[in-house]
Amino acid sequence: MDRILAINPNRNATCTAGIAEALAGIPLPAGLRFEVTDLPDGPPAIATWEDWHSVALPLCRRIEATPARAYIIACVSDPGLEAARAVTRAPVIGMFRAAVAAALARGERFGVMAFVQPSLARQRRALQAMGVEGRLAGHRPLDLPMETLLDPVAPRARIAAVAKALAADGAEAIVLGCTGLAGHAKAAEDAAGVPVIEPCQAAGAMAMLAVM
Repeated sequence: MDRILAINPNRNATCTAGIAEALAGIPLPAGLRFEVTDLPDGPPAIATWEDWHSVALPLCRRIEATPARAYIIACVSDPGLEAARAVTRAPVIGMFRAAVAAALARGERFGVMAFVQPSLARQRRALQAMGVEGRLAGHRPLDLPMETLLDPVAPRARIAAVAKALAADGAEAIVLGCTGLAGHAKAAEDAAGVPVIEPCQAAGAMAMLAVM
Protein backbone atom coordinates (compact mmCIF):
# COMPACT_ATOMS: atom_id res chain seq x y z
CA MET A 1 0.00 0.00 0.00
CA ASP A 2 3.02 2.31 -0.23
CA ARG A 3 2.57 2.62 -3.99
CA ILE A 4 0.70 4.64 -6.57
CA LEU A 5 -0.03 2.15 -9.33
CA ALA A 6 -0.01 3.41 -12.93
CA ILE A 7 -1.61 0.93 -15.32
CA ASN A 8 -0.86 1.22 -19.03
CA PRO A 9 -3.90 -0.44 -20.62
CA ASN A 10 -1.98 -1.49 -23.71
CA ARG A 11 0.71 -4.17 -23.97
CA ASN A 12 3.47 -2.05 -25.50
CA ALA A 13 6.55 -2.48 -23.27
CA THR A 14 8.33 0.54 -24.76
CA CYS A 15 5.34 2.74 -24.02
CA THR A 16 5.21 1.40 -20.46
CA ALA A 17 8.90 2.17 -19.99
CA GLY A 18 8.31 5.73 -21.21
CA ILE A 19 5.52 6.20 -18.68
CA ALA A 20 7.79 4.96 -15.90
CA GLU A 21 10.54 7.33 -16.99
CA ALA A 22 8.17 10.30 -17.02
CA LEU A 23 6.83 9.49 -13.54
CA ALA A 24 10.34 9.00 -12.18
CA GLY A 25 10.90 12.75 -12.38
CA ILE A 26 8.23 13.48 -9.77
CA PRO A 27 9.59 13.73 -6.20
CA LEU A 28 7.52 11.69 -3.77
CA PRO A 29 7.35 11.77 0.03
CA ALA A 30 9.44 9.16 1.82
CA GLY A 31 7.77 5.77 1.82
CA LEU A 32 5.70 6.35 -1.32
CA ARG A 33 6.63 5.14 -4.82
CA PHE A 34 5.24 4.89 -8.31
CA GLU A 35 4.81 1.41 -9.76
CA VAL A 36 4.08 1.08 -13.47
CA THR A 37 2.56 -1.95 -15.12
CA ASP A 38 0.63 -2.82 -18.26
CA LEU A 39 -2.04 -5.25 -19.43
CA PRO A 40 -0.31 -8.15 -21.22
CA ASP A 41 -3.59 -9.05 -22.94
CA GLY A 42 -4.39 -5.46 -23.86
CA PRO A 43 -4.31 -4.05 -27.39
CA PRO A 44 -1.01 -2.71 -28.84
CA ALA A 45 -2.45 0.81 -28.50
CA ILE A 46 -5.77 2.42 -27.58
CA ALA A 47 -6.65 3.60 -31.07
CA THR A 48 -10.30 2.61 -31.63
CA TRP A 49 -13.49 2.57 -29.61
CA GLU A 50 -13.18 -1.23 -29.53
CA ASP A 51 -9.74 -0.89 -27.93
CA TRP A 52 -11.11 1.66 -25.46
CA HIS A 53 -14.02 -0.52 -24.32
CA SER A 54 -12.02 -3.75 -24.28
CA VAL A 55 -9.71 -2.69 -21.44
CA ALA A 56 -12.32 -1.60 -18.89
CA LEU A 57 -12.87 -5.01 -17.29
CA PRO A 58 -9.16 -6.01 -17.22
CA LEU A 59 -8.35 -2.65 -15.62
CA CYS A 60 -10.94 -3.26 -12.93
CA ARG A 61 -9.63 -6.75 -12.24
CA ARG A 62 -6.05 -5.46 -11.95
CA ILE A 63 -7.14 -2.77 -9.49
CA GLU A 64 -9.11 -5.26 -7.41
CA ALA A 65 -6.11 -7.60 -7.25
CA THR A 66 -3.45 -4.95 -6.54
CA PRO A 67 -3.91 -2.73 -3.48
CA ALA A 68 -2.48 0.77 -3.82
CA ARG A 69 -2.88 4.22 -2.31
CA ALA A 70 -4.05 5.54 -5.69
CA TYR A 71 -4.33 4.39 -9.29
CA ILE A 72 -3.48 6.11 -12.56
CA ILE A 73 -5.02 4.99 -15.84
CA ALA A 74 -2.00 5.58 -18.04
CA CYS A 75 -3.74 6.33 -21.32
CA VAL A 76 -4.78 9.77 -22.54
CA SER A 77 -8.29 8.61 -23.45
CA ASP A 78 -9.04 7.66 -19.81
CA PRO A 79 -10.51 4.23 -20.73
CA GLY A 80 -12.46 2.47 -18.01
CA LEU A 81 -12.22 5.43 -15.62
CA GLU A 82 -15.79 5.32 -14.33
CA ALA A 83 -15.73 1.53 -14.00
CA ALA A 84 -12.41 1.61 -12.15
CA ARG A 85 -13.69 4.16 -9.66
CA ALA A 86 -16.59 1.83 -8.90
CA VAL A 87 -14.32 -1.03 -7.72
CA THR A 88 -12.07 0.85 -5.28
CA ARG A 89 -12.30 3.52 -2.61
CA ALA A 90 -8.81 4.76 -3.52
CA PRO A 91 -8.43 7.72 -5.91
CA VAL A 92 -8.35 6.79 -9.61
CA ILE A 93 -6.76 9.43 -11.83
CA GLY A 94 -7.39 9.69 -15.56
CA MET A 95 -4.37 11.09 -17.38
CA PHE A 96 -6.39 13.15 -19.82
CA ARG A 97 -8.49 14.85 -17.18
CA ALA A 98 -5.38 15.54 -15.08
CA ALA A 99 -3.55 17.06 -18.05
CA VAL A 100 -6.51 19.25 -19.00
CA ALA A 101 -6.73 20.53 -15.42
CA ALA A 102 -3.03 21.38 -15.56
CA ALA A 103 -3.46 23.14 -18.92
CA LEU A 104 -6.28 25.28 -17.54
CA ALA A 105 -3.91 26.46 -14.81
CA ARG A 106 -1.65 27.84 -17.56
CA GLY A 107 -4.13 29.57 -19.84
CA GLU A 108 -7.77 30.30 -20.59
CA ARG A 109 -7.75 28.27 -23.82
CA PHE A 110 -5.91 25.05 -24.52
CA GLY A 111 -5.24 22.68 -27.38
CA VAL A 112 -4.94 18.91 -27.55
CA MET A 113 -2.46 17.00 -29.70
CA ALA A 114 -4.31 13.71 -30.12
CA PHE A 115 -2.92 10.29 -31.05
CA VAL A 116 -5.23 9.45 -33.98
CA GLN A 117 -8.47 10.81 -35.45
CA PRO A 118 -10.73 8.42 -33.44
CA SER A 119 -9.19 9.80 -30.23
CA LEU A 120 -10.96 13.12 -30.79
CA ALA A 121 -14.45 11.81 -29.99
CA ARG A 122 -13.29 10.04 -26.83
CA GLN A 123 -11.42 13.08 -25.57
CA ARG A 124 -14.30 15.43 -26.38
CA ARG A 125 -16.58 13.23 -24.29
CA ALA A 126 -14.23 13.76 -21.33
CA LEU A 127 -14.11 17.52 -21.96
CA GLN A 128 -17.90 17.64 -22.00
CA ALA A 129 -18.03 15.73 -18.69
CA MET A 130 -15.57 18.23 -17.22
CA GLY A 131 -17.61 21.16 -18.54
CA VAL A 132 -14.61 22.71 -20.32
CA GLU A 133 -15.19 21.94 -24.01
CA GLY A 134 -15.85 25.62 -24.63
CA ARG A 135 -12.25 26.43 -23.67
CA LEU A 136 -10.80 24.09 -26.30
CA ALA A 137 -8.96 26.18 -28.89
CA GLY A 138 -7.86 23.33 -31.15
CA HIS A 139 -7.90 19.54 -31.29
CA ARG A 140 -5.61 17.97 -33.88
CA PRO A 141 -4.56 14.33 -34.39
CA LEU A 142 -1.03 13.21 -35.21
CA ASP A 143 -2.30 10.11 -37.04
CA LEU A 144 1.00 8.26 -36.62
CA PRO A 145 1.50 4.62 -35.55
CA MET A 146 2.47 4.04 -31.93
CA GLU A 147 5.81 2.60 -33.07
CA THR A 148 6.60 5.91 -34.80
CA LEU A 149 5.61 7.99 -31.76
CA LEU A 150 7.95 5.95 -29.57
CA ASP A 151 10.92 6.64 -31.85
CA PRO A 152 13.06 9.50 -30.48
CA VAL A 153 13.39 11.17 -33.89
CA ALA A 154 10.88 9.92 -36.47
CA PRO A 155 7.76 11.84 -35.31
CA ARG A 156 9.44 15.16 -34.49
CA ALA A 157 8.52 17.00 -37.72
CA ARG A 158 4.85 16.02 -37.42
CA ILE A 159 4.78 16.89 -33.70
CA ALA A 160 6.30 20.31 -34.39
CA ALA A 161 3.80 21.02 -37.17
CA VAL A 162 0.80 20.10 -35.02
CA ALA A 163 2.15 22.04 -32.03
CA LYS A 164 2.55 25.18 -34.18
CA ALA A 165 -0.95 24.73 -35.61
CA LEU A 166 -2.49 24.46 -32.14
CA ALA A 167 -0.70 27.62 -31.03
CA ALA A 168 -2.03 29.34 -34.18
CA ASP A 169 -5.52 28.11 -33.22
CA GLY A 170 -5.19 30.20 -30.06
CA ALA A 171 -4.08 27.56 -27.56
CA GLU A 172 -2.29 29.09 -24.57
CA ALA A 173 -1.26 25.62 -23.39
CA ILE A 174 -1.14 22.27 -25.18
CA VAL A 175 -1.99 18.82 -23.82
CA LEU A 176 -0.06 15.90 -25.29
CA GLY A 177 -2.84 13.43 -26.01
CA CYS A 178 -0.88 10.16 -25.86
CA THR A 179 1.52 8.61 -23.35
CA GLY A 180 3.72 7.68 -26.34
CA LEU A 181 4.56 11.39 -26.59
CA ALA A 182 6.21 11.58 -23.17
CA GLY A 183 9.68 11.88 -24.66
CA HIS A 184 8.68 14.66 -27.05
CA ALA A 185 7.29 17.27 -24.64
CA LYS A 186 10.23 19.67 -24.95
CA ALA A 187 10.27 19.45 -28.74
CA ALA A 188 6.56 20.25 -28.86
CA GLU A 189 6.97 23.16 -26.45
CA ASP A 190 9.91 24.57 -28.41
CA ALA A 191 7.87 24.44 -31.61
CA ALA A 192 4.68 25.90 -30.15
CA GLY A 193 6.16 28.59 -27.92
CA VAL A 194 3.49 27.89 -25.27
CA PRO A 195 3.49 25.54 -22.25
CA VAL A 196 3.06 21.85 -23.11
CA ILE A 197 1.48 19.52 -20.56
CA GLU A 198 2.90 15.99 -20.39
CA PRO A 199 0.04 13.81 -19.08
CA CYS A 200 2.12 11.25 -17.17
CA GLN A 201 3.59 13.97 -14.99
CA ALA A 202 0.25 15.78 -14.64
CA ALA A 203 -1.46 12.60 -13.45
CA GLY A 204 1.44 11.64 -11.20
CA ALA A 205 1.35 15.01 -9.47
CA MET A 206 -2.42 14.82 -9.02
CA ALA A 207 -2.20 11.29 -7.61
CA MET A 208 0.47 12.35 -5.14
CA LEU A 209 -1.70 15.22 -3.91
CA ALA A 210 -4.71 12.91 -3.66
CA VAL A 211 -2.99 10.66 -1.12
CA MET A 212 -1.30 13.31 0.99
